[in-house]
This record gives sequence, C-alpha cells and structure tokens, in this order.
Amino acid sequence: MDNAIKPQGCTNLKLRQLDRVVTRHYDQYVARTGLKNTQYALLSHVVRLGPIRPGDLARHMQMDASTLTRNLQPLAAQGLLTIGAGPDARSRLVQSTEAGVAKRAEGQRAWKLAQTALNERLGEASVVELHLLLDACIARLAEDAEEDVG
Repeated sequence: MDNAIKPQGCTNLKLRQLDRVVTRHYDQYVARTGLKNTQYALLSHVVRLGPIRPGDLARHMQMDASTLTRNLQPLAAQGLLTIGAGPDARSRLVQSTEAGVAKRAEGQRAWKLAQTALNERLGEASVVELHLLLDACIARLAEDAEEDVG
C-alpha cells in the first residue's frame, strides 16, 4: 500500500487563488500611490531597463506584446513614461520620465511595506521556501516548454 501524499485538487485553481489573495494584499499598499500592481511592475522594469524596445520589454516581462502596449498607454498618458522613436523609422523605445522615476520610487516604498507585511504574516522562512519552490517549478516548466517546441 502506497502511503505517499498525493496531490489533491487542481494546481491551476490553487495557484490562481493564491495569486488573487496576494495581489489584493499588494494592491492595498500600492494603490495608495495611484498605481495598480501591474503598472508599478511595468514602470519598475522601464526605469531599470529603459530605454528599451517594446518587444524586448514584453519578452523580459513574459508578457504578450499587445497586452504590453495596452498597459503602457495609461502610464504614458500620466506622463510617467514616453514611447518615442527608436534607432530606425520602424522601431520604438520606451523610457521613463523624471515623474516616472519619482512615481516608481513612491511605488517601491509601498511595495516594500507590502512585502514586509506579507513576510510577517506568512513567516520569512515560509516565504523563502515558497520562492524556492516557485523558482524550481518555473524552471522545470520552462524546460518542458522548450522541449515541446524543439
């Protein structure tokens, strides 16, 4: 008789439930800056990596290019980033403005408060274990996806 613990339920559902709960937690903190979590993440990437071509940014964030374009528009409308001409007529470059750098710093302070509160709530050791498990799963699934394509 096999006494090993077997997975119960749908992993996708459990991950989506966790994602929603964690997102709500971060939203409570980051929303105080006037940004959504997704906007803060996007702005942070642009500040760190910019100026950057939209396609490269989408790949870096593992995001669909059309989704990225939709998400860039509100940040550009707020004057937090610009989408300008690239090195040739067909390319574009995304970069943050001074206001974008300042808003990212404000968002980063809120994000740090959210992260600290989450670490306290779950326990730092649990968060470390969770990160290790998630990183291992991501790496394994990425390997499988590459094998499926190749």
